[in-house]
Amino acid sequence: MADSLKNKASIVGIGTTPFTKNSGVSELSLACQAVRAAIDEAGLKPSDVDGLVTFLLDSSDEIEVARSTGIGDLTFFSQVNYGGGAAVGLIHQAAMAIATGSAKYVVVYRAMNGRSGHRMGQGVSGQVVTSDLIHWSWYTPFGLLTPASWIAMSAQRYMHEYGATRDHLATVALTQRDHAQANPNATTRGRTLSREEYFSARMVSRPLGLYDCCQETDGGCALVITSPERARDLASKPAQIRAVSQASFEGQEQMTSFYRPDIARLPEMEMAARAVYTQAGLGPEDIDAACLYDAFTIEVLMQLESFGFCGVGEAKDFIVDGALTLGGRLPNNTHGGLLSEGYIHGLNNIAEGVRLVRGTSCNQPERADHVLVSSGVGVPTGAMILGCAE
Repeated sequence: MADSLKNKASIVGIGTTPFTKNSGVSELSLACQAVRAAIDEAGLKPSDVDGLVTFLLDSSDEIEVARSTGIGDLTFFSQVNYGGGAAVGLIHQAAMAIATGSAKYVVVYRAMNGRSGHRMGQGVSGQVVTSDLIHWSWYTPFGLLTPASWIAMSAQRYMHEYGATRDHLATVALTQRDHAQANPNATTRGRTLSREEYFSARMVSRPLGLYDCCQETDGGCALVITSPERARDLASKPAQIRAVSQASFEGQEQMTSFYRPDIARLPEMEMAARAVYTQAGLGPEDIDAACLYDAFTIEVLMQLESFGFCGVGEAKDFIVDGALTLGGRLPNNTHGGLLSEGYIHGLNNIAEGVRLVRGTSCNQPERADHVLVSSGVGVPTGAMILGCAE
């Protein structure tokens, strides 16, 4: 049923660690810090929590986090695959657990030493032990070894098809860097970015330069999910989950999907968009702000089209008059996003979506009644719409 999860769960707690380039602690420590902070912010005790959900890529198992934070018995635990594509999937799992009575309070988390430890940007040049090696082997011999090189292929095609330029990519990067300057937790706070600096930076994988690529960050992020009824009695203002979806389109691969007819579109994101709009009974015209997954600048342009904020190929025109800024049509990643706050596989973008609905963002727009958040691009993905508690 399309509306089966509509308004059935709320996010009631946010916890983050500092985002750094060298945490100096284990990923388990980061996970526990974030989880305890989220529980505390919700006004709960660890013993209240009976569900945990994390990324398949996370190194801290649910039972280890439970033991280390004082969480007792678990009636629900789960992990979601596909890197950044799992971010909204965690919320989907938690919302289903709450709606079905499988758990009362579920904490979702992601913790990673993504700069001082394993760097996602290094790609698959090392040991690979997953079935994705099958399709990666078709193009890694030609030098396509990293996420930046994979996304660059789609970016080249998109820009060729629709006339977008690096100047449009710069607009995305500069807008989010500006947002980050008001965010005390952003890794780039105090480091402004000019258009000249953007264009003079080294090329990573044409057409993507240094500032088209997200941060590599150490840190953790966690969120607490419960029912709207329980949420009313808790310490923090809840953000109600109007809709949440996951999507994997025909011909899906991880990061690439190079062998589909059109690599300049995101059909899995379009699928996720249809699902959340239908479930919420809303459309793009009802969305006040967004936190679009932004591992690379080009992904923001493509998602604007996937979610119907503009027509196919029109994102470059949509953004030119400041549409993504605080006073624009769709303030996006008001915390700086993955490009300028930090890269916690997108879970920190969901945290910002909650802040926007609460009215507590470091860059709060005039209106944020409905906020759209998306998962990773180029992988099985998902989307959600958050709204004010009813």
